Amino acid sequence: MFDTLSDRLSATFKNLRGKGRLSEADIDATAREIRIALLEADVALPVVRAFIANVKERARGVEVSQALNPAQQVVKIVNEELVAILGGETRRLRFAKTAPTVIMLAGLQGAGKTTLAGKLGLWLKGQGHSPLLVACDLQRPNAVNQLSVVAERAGVAVYAPEPGNGVGDPVQVAKDSIEFAKAKVHDIVIVDTAGRLGIDQELMQQAADIRDAVSPDEILFVVDAMIGQDAVNTAEAFRDGVGFDGVVLSKLDGDARGGAALSIAHVTGKQVMFASNGEKLEDFDAFHPDRMASRILDMGDLLTLIEQAEKTFSQEEAAKMASKLQSSKGGKDFTLDDFLAQMEQVRKMGSISKLLGMLPGMGQIKDQINNIDERDIDRTAAIIKSMTPKERAEPTLINGSRRARIAKGSGVEVSAVKSLVERFFEARKMMSKMAQGGGMPGMAGMPGMGGGPGRQKKQVKQAKGKRKSGNPMKRKAEEAAAAERREQAAAQGGAFGLPAQDDKNFELPDEFKKFM
Repeated sequence: MFDTLSDRLSATFKNLRGKGRLSEADIDATAREIRIALLEADVALPVVRAFIANVKERARGVEVSQALNPAQQVVKIVNEELVAILGGETRRLRFAKTAPTVIMLAGLQGAGKTTLAGKLGLWLKGQGHSPLLVACDLQRPNAVNQLSVVAERAGVAVYAPEPGNGVGDPVQVAKDSIEFAKAKVHDIVIVDTAGRLGIDQELMQQAADIRDAVSPDEILFVVDAMIGQDAVNTAEAFRDGVGFDGVVLSKLDGDARGGAALSIAHVTGKQVMFASNGEKLEDFDAFHPDRMASRILDMGDLLTLIEQAEKTFSQEEAAKMASKLQSSKGGKDFTLDDFLAQMEQVRKMGSISKLLGMLPGMGQIKDQINNIDERDIDRTAAIIKSMTPKERAEPTLINGSRRARIAKGSGVEVSAVKSLVERFFEARKMMSKMAQGGGMPGMAGMPGMGGGPGRQKKQVKQAKGKRKSGNPMKRKAEEAAAAERREQAAAQGGAFGLPAQDDKNFELPDEFKKFM
């Protein structure tokens, strides 16, 4: 969603590189480019003005003028101001002292409240809670049925006593759900309320009545990140009419300009708490302003990547794989079965394109990342699964006839099987070398970058001096001639042809004295 903004900002900072000092004109030009980038990304005008004013004021200050690298200081300032606009520190959920904690979802129709209720329920379940989804959207057709299906997929409980489709009292359902949660020992209640196509008095009144009936600990305003500037107006209307404690951004994986999402926290004073960035129930996480700013500036998001890896990979499996690669056999214990297991674990983390997008500097090869065919992993898995257990354990057994059989079984060309086996050997060799502390292969001579301590520099042979004659008489004559030449040089002048001077009376010329 923030690709356009990221590209414009990267191009702006590229122009600053190599400058030892930033002039007033450089700062104004940079601020103008950043302003255009933010406006093109649909960021609200008051937010842009405040942002640019802060950046220019800090860029003219001491932290940039005395910096060794002014360009990096400007990037740092922009990053910090982006974090401030997005809400500063990460905002966590407030839990009630006495269960259940009540979370109410509010927002327009089509913002994604019902799906988000399931995502939030699954996220809380993963943290050890027992959430209950409550169907209080009794106007929209099939809203109750949709919530029931989402709850079943998420593996959480649902309270839906009314059929919906215009039948039932949402306020009474919300009130009864609290007693139901206490009876069934649910520590969190997530109330899904009705929405409208636009702001109207009926919507606000119903949301306010549900709020008064259940006294929620958190009211989350769900906003579609793709609706543009109207997101800010809607957020202000809900803040004044019902009130909310935090914002949830949905559809962050869309391709619309997402600048309005950057504006909500600044305009309403309420922080973005969660973000939904995909269709799957797992595509949901807490919103971290510093990580989002880092992604926008193409600095990557390694912390989120590490967190996802920790959720997917088990410590025991990781230690087991590491020991195989560090073994004295040079990683030969690492088989195609292990490779397949690792590949399936990575696949569980999500889309390969999204994972690569979290690495720093990946914005420069964004098109290549977007064109990655996720089905390549399925093809690789099919090839490995078409092998016998013995072939997976010892890939060197795979000859021409075996390759033909494997290719036929997996529905690929023979060349694909050959390429996979060759790449596996190369990858195993590289991973084994890195696991043993050798660094990247092919980088000999640099500490930690391959080669290891065993490879040492070739000793440079010392140049031979002028040879002396082996004849004693001839050698004596040569030495006498050399002594005579030294005496003549001393008589004629000192080094570099300057007149010889007595050390005691030596004095620097006047033009050199001022430097002493």
